[in-house]
Amino acid sequence: MSLLDIAMAVVDSMMAIIPRQVPERTALERCKIISHRGEHSSQGVRENTIEAFEHARAAGVWGIECDIRWTADLVPVICHDASPQRVFGEASAVSSLTFDQLHRRVPGIPRLADVIQLFGGNTHLMLELKAEPWPQPAKQREILRALLATLTPVEDYHLLALDPKVFEPLDFLPPECFFPVAETNVPTISAQAIEHGYAGLGGHYLLLTNQLKMRHAAHNQRLGTGFPTSKYCLFRELNRGIEWVFSNDAVALQKILDRHLQR
Repeated sequence: MSLLDIAMAVVDSMMAIIPRQVPERTALERCKIISHRGEHSSQGVRENTIEAFEHARAAGVWGIECDIRWTADLVPVICHDASPQRVFGEASAVSSLTFDQLHRRVPGIPRLADVIQLFGGNTHLMLELKAEPWPQPAKQREILRALLATLTPVEDYHLLALDPKVFEPLDFLPPECFFPVAETNVPTISAQAIEHGYAGLGGHYLLLTNQLKMRHAAHNQRLGTGFPTSKYCLFRELNRGIEWVFSNDAVALQKILDRHLQR
């Protein structure tokens, strides 16, 4: 576990014990929870797999977030890291293998096409494009365009990235389909989101301040915060007008949300 992970765990533990007022019903109804890499924190389910996404959808979670990388023969697949080593124990880089080679070694890694076929139109897709070289940008652009053609941008999906430069080849999509995510570079990514008319800005909930929220709201943009894990942290975000909540514990948060909506 990195120092950043440890710091976040400490902050989350503190947030979990600070009581918060139950949000107004309108805030509860607006809330859209997104399962970060699917529901993979329990039951031994691996992240970014069809099984992880199915667990989230079955619980009524509004959206799933997943990560797109390219194989050597330009098949977009769902994998967070450059290689599947951490999750599946395969050290070869995704970009060094054809899809057939990757599938033989790690059959649990789905194609983007599989995710779209199974979840497109019934679960909102937050598709993160990883910042990696595109060997054939024009061809890769057309591959994504064809795969996404059955869906409606903004309504059915958004494209995410830590580096907004990866959005540049995708000129067939409206700017409000793009959702950049900041790490510690919040001012820079915030300014780019406003300049280009993107959907808004994502980042850790402690870095996305109320002042920043008001700034983006003035441009009809929203913030998406990650990664609340507790009821009180969820309530904190909803009470300050956050609608998109990315979480590694999306199913648990969805149950909390549903329970209060049923009252």
